[in-house]
Amino acid sequence: MATDTKDGLDKESVYPVEDTDRAEVNSQTEVLRAAGIGIHEDDPTEPILTLRMWVLGIGFCIVASGLNTLYTLRKPSITISSSVTLLLAYPLGKLWEKTIPSWNVNLGVCQFNLNPGPFNQKEHVLVYIMSNLSIYVRLGADVLTEQQMFYGYKAGWGFQILITLGTFLVGFCLAGFFRSVVVAPRELIWPGVLSTTSLTTTLHNLAQGDLQGVKDTWKMSRYAFFSLAFCISFCWYWFPDFIFPALSYFTFPCWINPKSTVVNQLFGMESGMGLLPITFDCDQISYVGSPLLIPSWAIINVFSSLVFWIWIVAVACYYRNVWYTGYLPFQSSSVYDNTGTTYKASKVVSKATGYKLDIEKYKAYSPVYMPVTYALNMFGLSFATLSSLLVWVILENRHDIAAGALRVPHVVRSYFSKDKKNTDTNSGYRDVPFLWYLGAAVLALFICIFSVEYWNVELRWYGVLLACAVAMVFYGPLAIVYATSNLKINIDIFCRIVAGFVFEGKVLANIWFFDIGYITTIKGLYFAEDMKLCDYCKIPPRKVFIVQCVGMIFGTLSSVAVLNWSLGNISGVCTTDAVNGFSCPFSRTKFNTSLIWGAIGPRNYFTNGIGYSSLLYFFIIGAVLPIPVYFLKRRYPNSLWRRVHIPLFLGGLNYLPPATGTSYGSWAVVGLTFGWFLRRRVYQWWYKYNFVLSSALDSSVSIAGVVIFFAIYFSGASKGFSWWGTEVYKGPWSDEIADSYTLIPALDCFCGMHSLECLVSTEHQFSVSPTFSSLLMCRHKVQKSIIGFLVK
Repeated sequence: MATDTKDGLDKESVYPVEDTDRAEVNSQTEVLRAAGIGIHEDDPTEPILTLRMWVLGIGFCIVASGLNTLYTLRKPSITISSSVTLLLAYPLGKLWEKTIPSWNVNLGVCQFNLNPGPFNQKEHVLVYIMSNLSIYVRLGADVLTEQQMFYGYKAGWGFQILITLGTFLVGFCLAGFFRSVVVAPRELIWPGVLSTTSLTTTLHNLAQGDLQGVKDTWKMSRYAFFSLAFCISFCWYWFPDFIFPALSYFTFPCWINPKSTVVNQLFGMESGMGLLPITFDCDQISYVGSPLLIPSWAIINVFSSLVFWIWIVAVACYYRNVWYTGYLPFQSSSVYDNTGTTYKASKVVSKATGYKLDIEKYKAYSPVYMPVTYALNMFGLSFATLSSLLVWVILENRHDIAAGALRVPHVVRSYFSKDKKNTDTNSGYRDVPFLWYLGAAVLALFICIFSVEYWNVELRWYGVLLACAVAMVFYGPLAIVYATSNLKINIDIFCRIVAGFVFEGKVLANIWFFDIGYITTIKGLYFAEDMKLCDYCKIPPRKVFIVQCVGMIFGTLSSVAVLNWSLGNISGVCTTDAVNGFSCPFSRTKFNTSLIWGAIGPRNYFTNGIGYSSLLYFFIIGAVLPIPVYFLKRRYPNSLWRRVHIPLFLGGLNYLPPATGTSYGSWAVVGLTFGWFLRRRVYQWWYKYNFVLSSALDSSVSIAGVVIFFAIYFSGASKGFSWWGTEVYKGPWSDEIADSYTLIPALDCFCGMHSLECLVSTEHQFSVSPTFSSLLMCRHKVQKSIIGFLVK
């Protein structure tokens, strides 16, 4: 195996290639150099915190935060990605370099130069860091939307600004506290930053001699390739997004036999299994993330999870009517009542009751029923992921965590040392003092506690502390998985369950416990990723700290402003009749989950007789599975067992729903084509163009999506534009028809078996015969046997 004595990268790559004739391919050094990392010497004299950087960074932060907040309300959602900022910031920085005079400005306490020299890579990356905060704010915007639009509680601008900023700070401090464990280790390469470093290197170093590592048999420059790929992708995206939308939802079996429920369920994209994962939409393919950045072993683990859990286990449960899922669509992000219609939360919880569950109305109405993919993935597999994550990190990463913990005293000492070499970073600059993060943590706790207590959102001060403790426990394992695979694993259900027991019947407490306990960990992952990027680019950590703090403030203000405008001005927002698809899909999914865990609560949920209590056995499955795999890896270190990753196998489908089998299937096909096939067959091409192509596709789709939305949809220019390609995937031809496999009985409702009261709804009054009751009890016993078999 090739090693790099300069960088010390001698461990097995997270991008393995099974080719013994090319041992250097298995080195992380080659992967990093392919992304433009470590090919230039650092210049510590380069200006970094320039006026140019601040103007561009704050400007992009405001615009990107606003647009990403707007798009989080839309389905399909489009993210203004980091590649867009990188691409647009470069010509603006160069324009500033060429046009602004080099004047020194003295404001007394502040002195700066209007144009200190060429627009350099470090400035460029810091502009990206500030704008990248726009991805974080959309996470909090989903929760604010859920509270206001689905639960009807308008807390006002003050609460929205403070709680968003407070959760920002919690995530920021998590990354700071764990940086010696998840940022400093060189074997944790954070694949998500590779497209960023590749693009900045391409833009700032156009000479072909800059890229070394393999023989260059491909003559087109990276810059030319990026430009060509960007233009082609930009033009093509107009077809699936506007001209020919059926290319995005290419479920042709449903078009051929539109009246078949089974065909719909097998091949449908929206409500079906997506067994033919064919789509010509880059946005659909990259729904989970850019497949060109994910290591092939991680893709295989996630795709195996899709095949086993969704296409085998979920199908078996569905057609056996386990948990009464046969009465519901196979795939949906909604929950249902016992008539097969969307669950009406207003019947069991309302503002008049303080958003608490009315038990009598709940009994008179219906238990909550979930589609099979929702129940299995969002609950069963989430339970298994939680327990497997803790067992896995103890078995396989305990030594790395211990080594990181030993670095903590060194980090603390760096605060008192004047020696610039006394550092815990790979860039050679002094690290951020531990006390800075400690002070930020105290401020974060104060803001969060004040917000929830003053605005009375049902979450108490001790709930904030408990949520922060949950985030601290799981952040390390989650960061290690993300740093090696570029895939995030959810712990949201665990937060929901804890809040459901501690704050039983309080939905608002549940959603904010979820926000502080889980969303902050996701924000912390992004903060740590940015820290790793700056480490690669040799940017002083203390300057990164300042830039991230400023970005948090402007990102929060922009997001809250756009959110309030959107919720007040978009017609039908957060409803199925919303204009231009602003149906709030992410907030709707969170609402369904908070309804179960917050209003109804885990006690009622697991004791309602439907059979959902069997999902708790997944905790045992998750805790047991990593153990035999760990010993098999040790027993057969060169076998395929070394590529098995149990947390990804159990938790890799965390976007489903609202993602679909087609989203994951097409993502896996494209990822394996580039990360495995092309890398083996045309390694020189992969080395030179793979990460640049990822940036080109990402940025072009985002920019095209914005242009199409404002130029075509928002302006009303799309009205009247209709042909077969815009209609074939809709209406009676569409897999969006969420038919159930099992017909609902003639009595117009079905029920769980905890009692027969649910058979008497407010809309359907009838008596139940002893024969029918016996049949229901018999079917319940059969289903319990099936569940037990699947668990075993």
